[in-house]
Amino acid sequence: MEQNTEKRENETERIRRALPDDDTLYDLADLFKMFGDSTRAKILSCLQIRDLYVGELAEVLGMSVSAVSHQLRVLRGAKLVKGTKEGKEVKYSLDDDHVTKIMEYGLTHINEGK
Repeated sequence: MEQNTEKRENETERIRRALPDDDTLYDLADLFKMFGDSTRAKILSCLQIRDLYVGELAEVLGMSVSAVSHQLRVLRGAKLVKGTKEGKEVKYSLDDDHVTKIMEYGLTHINEGK
């Protein structure tokens, strides 16, 4: 019995050491909060299809340019989208392939069993 207790304590400690540190887990929770807003999820879904200007996103989503701009600022701050200046306008795209993968995995997960 004492051997089982020691084995369990060793396993518990091994799991604790394998966990990311608290700051990393906090950052991960913040990242996933970005996907917790349906408007931001719609914007990210649009940008998976192709890069778009703010006005194009507003038109597709039936929203005001200022509302879309606000959400893009939030997404830019989270490093999920990036903007590239083209003349007087900025064209937005997903920041990198990781964002696409997060979206794809999320959709695959929620569509399981449908």
